[in-house]
Amino acid sequence: MATPCTGDRVLGTNTVISDSFAKQLTDLPAELLEHILCFPVLNHIDICNVSCTCKRLHDVCHGRGKVWAHQYKLRWPRLQRFYRQNESYDWLKEYKSRHMVGQQIRRTVESISKRFFTEVVLGDSFAEIESLGAPEHFCEDELLGILNSDQRKSLTLKYYAKKILYFLRQQNILRNLKVFLERLPEQQSALEGAVLVDQYCNPLTDVTLESISAQIEEITDKVKKHLRVKNATHPCLRASQGDCFVLEDLEFQRQVICALNVVLYDQLQYKGNERDYYNPLNSYIHQVLLRRTGIPISLSVLYMTLARKLGVPLEPVNFPNHFLLRWCQNQSRSGDIYDYVYIDAFGNGKQLAAKECEYLIRHQVTADYYSAISTSELLLRMVGNLLNIGKRGEGNEKSYQLLRDSLDLYLTINPDNVQYLLLQARLYFHLGIWPEKVLDILQHIQALDPSQHGAVGYLVQHTLEHIQHKRHPEEPEVKRRSAPEHRDVQYSVGLVMKHKRSGYNCVIYGWDPKCTMSQEWINTMRVHQLSKGADQPFYNVLVQDGTCRYAAQENLEPHSAPLEIAHPEVGRYFSEFSDTHYIANEELQARYPEDMCKTHRTVEELYHGLTPNSGQPSEPTANFQDHDLLDP
Repeated sequence: MATPCTGDRVLGTNTVISDSFAKQLTDLPAELLEHILCFPVLNHIDICNVSCTCKRLHDVCHGRGKVWAHQYKLRWPRLQRFYRQNESYDWLKEYKSRHMVGQQIRRTVESISKRFFTEVVLGDSFAEIESLGAPEHFCEDELLGILNSDQRKSLTLKYYAKKILYFLRQQNILRNLKVFLERLPEQQSALEGAVLVDQYCNPLTDVTLESISAQIEEITDKVKKHLRVKNATHPCLRASQGDCFVLEDLEFQRQVICALNVVLYDQLQYKGNERDYYNPLNSYIHQVLLRRTGIPISLSVLYMTLARKLGVPLEPVNFPNHFLLRWCQNQSRSGDIYDYVYIDAFGNGKQLAAKECEYLIRHQVTADYYSAISTSELLLRMVGNLLNIGKRGEGNEKSYQLLRDSLDLYLTINPDNVQYLLLQARLYFHLGIWPEKVLDILQHIQALDPSQHGAVGYLVQHTLEHIQHKRHPEEPEVKRRSAPEHRDVQYSVGLVMKHKRSGYNCVIYGWDPKCTMSQEWINTMRVHQLSKGADQPFYNVLVQDGTCRYAAQENLEPHSAPLEIAHPEVGRYFSEFSDTHYIANEELQARYPEDMCKTHRTVEELYHGLTPNSGQPSEPTANFQDHDLLDP
């Protein structure tokens, strides 16, 4: 880089222009100047410097011109879809606004680890993001920018950015669901409702109504193709895409149903997932389309949507334990259950008479269970299934998240259900999150059902105690390797290990000089069969399969070829993967202040040929009791 002389001006860090050259620039036409200033090597600092040189260049760099429009598009390409091509914008103002939002978001994300490291589930930490009042797409773009940066670095920043993005998207989806529920019942599509449920439970997955509808349109075209072979004059073949129509002739309807069964079950091989029935993926419409399997209700939504697009008005039936569809065989559309054929979408589209449905559940039911239900009732059944799967879970973060998500959805659709309000309050209380919101829920329960005063009073008392405790948090326990009682601790946080017996790969994020688990756990895990039993160091480890385990020292050994551990909680404890080991973040280092030096010495001895990056430490150990602890 040339050394600037007196009278020279510096652009960024690479470009130096003299006053005489600046004078030559100003003599050029405005369009040519704009073209030059849109050169890719110039950044926003360069443009600011140029615009300060003289009035001529300041005018060329005005906010609504091409120069700042180019800078904006260059830096934030994902945001272009929010701007109309033919409209005029003050791009300098937009640039400043987006830049400031980015700085605020990063400051907030960086501060969360220090304040919420010991929280199993982040709760009220997101309120401050909402309080920024920034445009939603600006916030999301900055968070995506963090997540898409260098894969091995800024792991803690990415960990919390992902959680915030999850929260923000869910809030937006919840708003969309409320708007959906305010529509008239006949304007509520079961498919759109199912997509909203899917989006809320999978906010980081790219699921849109447009993409789902496009896939369903492809299946519709296949059904029409099959129909054309069977009956080239079928009236549904004349209908254009998007047309809403009903076939009046029952024979034409029958032909559609036959063609639909052939395409869906014979050609595309859709089927009910009997082997893995309680997998939540069976309830998500994008996964049903991807995996071609599901449970009765999700397959019924798909089947009903396809049939209606082809002119057959099927209706959803909230049959106990096995969701069904009904198809009217009488044009008068009476309420007689015997005027309908019942379709089992889970059972390859099998058609059943009214009383034959009872064979599916092996007991008799009243006529009420054969009635058609509304879209909101269908969504309650769908969300209720997810809720029950969450309850059946193993008490880990994944099952808690599903339980929280399904409760949020259920109470959005049916906000006065006391049973689920109480479950939500208990769940939040158990997880130690949103204590103020717990009090609001309890107050709502008391107003709806005063007979719940016993349960409500107990939770109110302990929630107030929790709020008081949060105001005076305990100091974290600090474990120093140099302490005499820790002399037997052989390994340190950040080391990538292999379990000698189970063969799994893992990374250490905490340790105890002796096993601290209950006697019941020690007996269950047969710790007494180890050569040193419970009287040896035990390590908290994040395992490649996504579990968190508590492993005995004698069962662990350093990995011969260290690799990244694809565990969702890695960023909670570590800031970077450095080829041979993980670098603890500031919070983990505060709890194990001497471990990273030991880790660096160990990797130098073990992997000196692999050139480890010597990055300095950076995050604490969480209480292992928060996790699924297995395999001593």
